[in-house]
Amino acid sequence: MLAGLAIAVANIDEVIALIRRAPDPQTAREELMARAWPALDVEPLIRLIDEPGRAIVDGKYQLSEAQAKAILDLRLHRLTGLERDKIGDELKEIGAQIKEFLEILSSRPKLLEVLRGELLEIRNQFATPRRTTIEESEFEADIEDLIAREDMVVTVTNTGYIKRVPLSTYRAQKRGGKGRSGMTMKDEDFISQVFVANTHTPMLFFSSTGQAYKLKVYRLPLGTPQAKGKAMVNILPLDEGETISTVMPMPEDESTWSELNVMFATSVGDVRRNQLSDFVDIRANGKIAMKLGEGERLIAVRTCSESDDVLLATRMGKAIRFPVGDVRVFKGRDSTGVRGIRLDGDEVISMSILRHVDFDMETRDAYQRGELSGPEAEAMSANEEIILTVTQNGYGKRTSAYEYRITGRGGQGIANIDLTDKNGPVVASFPVNHEDEIMLVSDGGKLIRMPVDDIRVCGRKTQGVMLFRTADGERVVSVARLCDINGGNDEADELDGEEGDLDSNSPGGDNE
Repeated sequence: MLAGLAIAVANIDEVIALIRRAPDPQTAREELMARAWPALDVEPLIRLIDEPGRAIVDGKYQLSEAQAKAILDLRLHRLTGLERDKIGDELKEIGAQIKEFLEILSSRPKLLEVLRGELLEIRNQFATPRRTTIEESEFEADIEDLIAREDMVVTVTNTGYIKRVPLSTYRAQKRGGKGRSGMTMKDEDFISQVFVANTHTPMLFFSSTGQAYKLKVYRLPLGTPQAKGKAMVNILPLDEGETISTVMPMPEDESTWSELNVMFATSVGDVRRNQLSDFVDIRANGKIAMKLGEGERLIAVRTCSESDDVLLATRMGKAIRFPVGDVRVFKGRDSTGVRGIRLDGDEVISMSILRHVDFDMETRDAYQRGELSGPEAEAMSANEEIILTVTQNGYGKRTSAYEYRITGRGGQGIANIDLTDKNGPVVASFPVNHEDEIMLVSDGGKLIRMPVDDIRVCGRKTQGVMLFRTADGERVVSVARLCDINGGNDEADELDGEEGDLDSNSPGGDNE
């Protein structure tokens, strides 16, 4: 607009005459724009500005619409000599700035100098001490830090499927409700283990080939209550024929693992005890937990303490009970362990950890005959554990753990059940509670669920009672303990559709 005002001042008489003749402002503006005005002494200033598209042609200048409007809005006092000089000075100043800017843009050193000066000015104006620290952690960030802590219901099925479901999904129901729909699966499958764990809880997986794997709960597949889950073979790097024998949720604080021991048992009767801290550092491809011979399988892994006993049960109806302290704590993981029971063509099918109780035979016999009373009887009752034994032809029994006397490890054991052609070899043997239920599965795909209280309590050397009436050629291949599924809170009603919990002593890995 300054250029237009300069042209108007240079041609003031003709501009005023044109405006006076115009009938209205619109016509005046159009006539100002249509005419080419002599630049006269303003030409050097306009060339200095060098506005794109507004060049001087043959000494004349064409006004733009904005310039024409500015001329029509011009007040008379701007036509005095002093104001005309101001317009010229403004044009010269703008021209000088344009020239300076062009020089800066054409010179990299000058451009950097200006940039540095502006940055220093910004620093001096806004420099305040940083309240936070910036650390280089691009390649050290752990995804676990981004995982929210949330309680999950982890379920494991009899055929090796696993999933996690947020605990909040299971809304509480009033007692006596129908529950909700549980996992959808095949008839011969069922949920053998369910527990609640935090997303950051580490879990150890021990396979039949002696490998150990470790995953945090948040790495398990997330599903809905109705989802089947994902096969463990697709989660863990299992070899062909390798199955998971034991799934164990562990304390989140791994520094406390050194305070715990784990006991291993193999199918050939060997046992080994290690500190749990030996399995803190496990890589993605697993870690050797126990060296096994050809044809040997890892049957079970259980946490234990010095005050516990180990109970090994064999397929041919033998059992042995010995103190945990009889097995020294091994420093390495590549040993085969020591002999737990001497076998003669037999094999171990389960291992349980029992509370160590000191008693003499007379006190035990008096308690079992109901002749003991008073505090002594109450103490015996409070510490009593019941062992369930099931055979492949569907027979089973419950026996007091007091029947299994404590001996040294490495012996031939004592009778666990009286085996005959009628009941067949032992399939499972583990502790149960009165409130529990059990699930039996046959190789014909049939399944039966029953309360433990329906099974008779009898001595070790008995055949047991019929639990599962199998067809000719059919045999029981798997037994699982379902803990206190109808137990005492509303949440249990909601989880009832998921078949309950499998205790750490349940034979979750003893399935064939």
